[in-house]
Order: sequence, then structure tokens, then C-alpha cells
Amino acid sequence: MASQTTTRSQDDRTTRRRAIGGSVIGTALEWYDFFLYGTAAALVFNTVFFPTVDPLTGTLLAFGSFAVGFVARPIGAIVFGNFGDRIGRKRILVITLMIMGISTMLIGMLPGYGTAGILAPIALTVLRFVQGFGLGGEWGGAVLMSLEHGDPKRRGLAASWPQIGVPLGLLLANGALTLMLWLTDDDAFLAWGWRVPFLLSAVLIAIGLWIRLNVTESPEFEKLAAEGHRVKHPILEVLRTQRRELLIATGSRIGTDVAFYIFVLFVVTYLTQMVGIEQTTATLVVLVSAATMILFIPVFGALSDRLGRRPVYIGGAVGALLWVFAFFPLLETQNLTLILLADFVGMLCWAAMYGPLAAFTTELFPANVRYSGASLGFQLSGILGGALAPIIAVALYGRFESWVPIAIYVAGMLLITVVSVMIARESSRDTPALTAAELQR
Repeated sequence: MASQTTTRSQDDRTTRRRAIGGSVIGTALEWYDFFLYGTAAALVFNTVFFPTVDPLTGTLLAFGSFAVGFVARPIGAIVFGNFGDRIGRKRILVITLMIMGISTMLIGMLPGYGTAGILAPIALTVLRFVQGFGLGGEWGGAVLMSLEHGDPKRRGLAASWPQIGVPLGLLLANGALTLMLWLTDDDAFLAWGWRVPFLLSAVLIAIGLWIRLNVTESPEFEKLAAEGHRVKHPILEVLRTQRRELLIATGSRIGTDVAFYIFVLFVVTYLTQMVGIEQTTATLVVLVSAATMILFIPVFGALSDRLGRRPVYIGGAVGALLWVFAFFPLLETQNLTLILLADFVGMLCWAAMYGPLAAFTTELFPANVRYSGASLGFQLSGILGGALAPIIAVALYGRFESWVPIAIYVAGMLLITVVSVMIARESSRDTPALTAAELQR
């Protein structure tokens, strides 16, 4: 009997590690696709796809096409979240991986404006929409696979592991583009060098599919299915019974998203176009920041299991709110050490928010609508946060020629996050074994 118990425990740990590993790697590959577009928008898309306008306007148009992906993400969240709550988490994650990978590969094959004219930016925008649609269903499923397979007493840590897929994807995307910048001159990079990382998505699709097809379905979903607790229209159930939770999930991430895209994406534009730093130096800053995030996201996820989701989350938001007023002055010193310090501290604060975010958001919703509710709240905030952040930042600098309005904007969005998290209940001590029907009483 003891031997059987030990074997079962070992099997559970193996299944848990495989589920978490599959979520991390698969999510990293999908965020690679997503961030590759964002970094390319900051570096080359204004020239390749929008060459008929001045550089600043071209950058705005490139970021505008970047924002289209955020508009598509809530649509993907509704569609894939609905199916994820009805037919299972695993199947949806395989589908979203295929959608993301194929659309990214096709972007690498697109002709530029000089060859295809206006059709080139139109096709780019359409493929960006498809990218966002796929990613809309990715996050919720990956997080739930880790959380629902994970140790019930360490849900914050378990759910934080897929979160490092964001900096891993960022690291891969920026690393690939940086390598091509080093291997090619400016003309070659604009002609074909930027396309290579997009085409590599074909290889990543194969790796991601192999991993995800070998992961078992979420045990909580299987329990819901066996007990007959699935609902026919999960997204409608969320809108009918979970409106407060949906608003909290959306508001809690707005500032987190804005801070991320300013510290990671807009910083490339600011350093290269406003400060005058070389592209390779700017992308190096992002690489170092991404590596820092990988280390600290699980640390703060684990800390939220000990201290609670809300204290850790709020601490990170307040820290980022204050730091943004030191962030831009440090960038303008043109000193690499101070620039790295600026982004390191900014991303440390962001990791304190993003580490507990997955558990915080998913624990707001009962298990039978968790995929739909968490995904929709997470992706709605993307429109109000990350989609607009680079555009607003560029527009504010173009209007005032100063970093101060940008810092005020970021601080305002982070204040929304602080308030949203403060009015939420603390969920780190909830009993995870409760059924969906019990949670809704």
C-alpha cells in the first residue's frame, strides 16, 4: 500500500511538471511570435511597410498595426475561452499555437510597400489581427493547465510559471532580431534580415505541438465534466453572474500592461529615436530586462502564496508608479549602466505585479467559467493598456517633446490597477477543491 501511494505521488509530480513545462514552453513560443512583431514595429516596419510618411508618423502607423492584435485578443478570449470551458483546456492550446505560428511565419513572407504597395500594410494588419485572435485564447488555457495541475497550496507559484513565457518570448524575439542586426548591415537587415526570425516560427510550431500533445488534460476540468457542472454558454454566464469580477480582472491589469509596454517596447523607440542610442544597445537593454523578469516572476508568485496576492501585487504597482518618474531621466543620461538600472528596477516592479497576477485573476472566477472569465478580463485590459500605450506615448512625446506627460499617463494607469486590486477579495487562502456549484453559492 505504501509502495502504491509513493508511486502515485511520483506520477502526480511527473504529470504536474510536464503540465507546467508544457505551459511555459508553449506560452514562450506564442509570446515570441507576438513580441517579434512589436519589436519589428519599433525597428523596421515604419520603413518597410509605411515608407511614404515621416519616421515618427511611420512609427505611429506601425504601432497602430501592432494595436490591432490587442483588439483581436478579446475576440479570441471569448471564442476560445468558451470552448476551453466546454471541451477542455488542452485542445484549445494546440489550436491557438497553430494559429499564432502560421500567421507569424506568413508575416515573414510578406512583400514590402515598394513591391506590393498599399496591399502590403493591409496584409500585415490582417495577419496581426490573426495573431491577436490566437493569443486571446492562449493565456487563460496555459495558466489554468499549470494552476489546476499544480500543488493546491502553492497556486501562486504554479500559475506564475506560464507567466515567464512572456519574458522568455521577449528574450527569444529580441535575441533573434539582435543577432540579425549583428550579422547584417542596415540595407540587408531591411531587405531580408528581419524576416528570418519570423520564418523560424515554423520550427517553433513543431516543438510546441510535440510538447502540448503530450500533456494530459486539466484534472479540475475532467472533474467538472464527470460531475456535470459544465455550463452551456460560459461567456454568457460570466457576463450574467461575474460582472464585478470581470471589471476587477480588467482594471487590475491595465496599469501592469501599460508599464510593461513602456518599459519594454516603447523604451526601444525612445532610446533610438529620442535619445539617439544605437539599435543594438537598445535591444540589449530589453534582453537584460527580460532575463531579470524570468528570475523574479516565480519569486513573486511564490511570495503571494505566503503574503497574499493583494499585498505583493499592490507593492509592485506602487513601486512602478513612483519609479516611472526616475525611469526617463535615467534613459536620457545615455549612460548604459544607468539605462540598464532604469529598466531593471522598472521590470522588477512589473514582476511583482505579474507574478501573482495569474493566480489573482483566475481565482476570481468559479472553475466552470474560469477559462472564459479570466481570459476575457485579461485581454480586455490589453486594449485599454498595452494596445494604446506605445501609441499614446509616441503621440505625447510628439506633442510636448517631453517625457513628463508620458510618466503621468503611466502613473494614472497604475493607479487604476492599485484601486482594482484593493477592492478585490484576498483569494490565496481559498480552498481550491470547491466545485464550481459551491463557489457560486
